[in-house]
Amino acid sequence: MAPQVSPLVIFIASIFTNNMILANFLGMCSYLAISSEYKTATGLGKAVSLVLVITAMVNWLVYHYFIVPLGLEYLQFIVFILVIAALVQILELFMDRYLPDLHANLGVFLPLITVNCAILGATLFMVIRHYNFLQSLLFSLGSGIGWWMAICMLAAMREKMGKAKLPPGLAGPGIAFLITGIMALAFVGFSGIFAVQ
Repeated sequence: MAPQVSPLVIFIASIFTNNMILANFLGMCSYLAISSEYKTATGLGKAVSLVLVITAMVNWLVYHYFIVPLGLEYLQFIVFILVIAALVQILELFMDRYLPDLHANLGVFLPLITVNCAILGATLFMVIRHYNFLQSLLFSLGSGIGWWMAICMLAAMREKMGKAKLPPGLAGPGIAFLITGIMALAFVGFSGIFAVQ
């Protein structure tokens, strides 16, 4: 099924037509919580993208060289979550040491990358779709870029609207959901170009 799909098609589709937020609605909690300020949103987008790529690659290797050969497929969720948690902890320690301002801005949301369902979703999609290593790499990279792009677009719009007078019902999460819905509709326009299921 997946071996004949070009890795480039998978990469582009994961950014636009199969976007983690706008098509699959995975990773919405941190997407909505951090998207009020562009600088913080882009920092979280970079962190999520980095974690997504690294964990997907490590989980691909663990799945194909440890879980499957030992017949431990029933433990794959636990193993994937342990790998994600360990790598997020390493990233948090790195950011605390070398990027303290970004670490302080992200606050509690950095450890929440561990339970960001977009991270686990990317790993599960690559297993379910039987992606090879290159396909998995480009899928996870595209998914990270797509997630980053979506949160930055929302943050830029919310930051701009922070200066405007909005009706009370639209202030805060209301406008964020409305903007996300409109962005999701716009991304549906790409669905005729690339679709990977």
